[in-house]
Amino acid sequence: MDPARRIDPVNCSVARALSVVGERWSLLIVREALDGASRFSDFRDRLGIASNLLATRLDNLVEAGVLHRIPYQEPGARQRYEYRLTERGLDLRPTLVALLEWGDKYLAGPEGPSVVVRHRTDDDHACEEPVRIVLECAAGHTQLPPSAIHRTPGPAARFVDSA
Repeated sequence: MDPARRIDPVNCSVARALSVVGERWSLLIVREALDGASRFSDFRDRLGIASNLLATRLDNLVEAGVLHRIPYQEPGARQRYEYRLTERGLDLRPTLVALLEWGDKYLAGPEGPSVVVRHRTDDDHACEEPVRIVLECAAGHTQLPPSAIHRTPGPAARFVDSA
């Protein structure tokens, strides 16, 4: 690639993803949904987030297709909503695990991490070993160090001249 040209950072999937989940509360809501929270009060109580802020973040996640809003009504009460992760939302689990790994490595207290993500099998043979994120290329090379990967132009790349 010509060194005087670079990939336009405006046309970037990282930037688009951050526009959906880049705000702190959004990923924490997804984390809690992955752990079973589904109602407004669940999220509010678990996170200690202000109700108006939570409502806005839930609306944004629904609009982005990360959560699906499902109406329910308790006897004698007004209609309310449960929030369930969509496939798009469930696919954020590895992102959260990667952030957890990074946080455990660089930010955990002296006692160690507060949470360990473990492998749960569907059968009676529970593995329970800790889970980790591994970089792997399409050819099957695994456990790639960060220095072994680099960005190249994709099919939708646009270029700008370097200043």
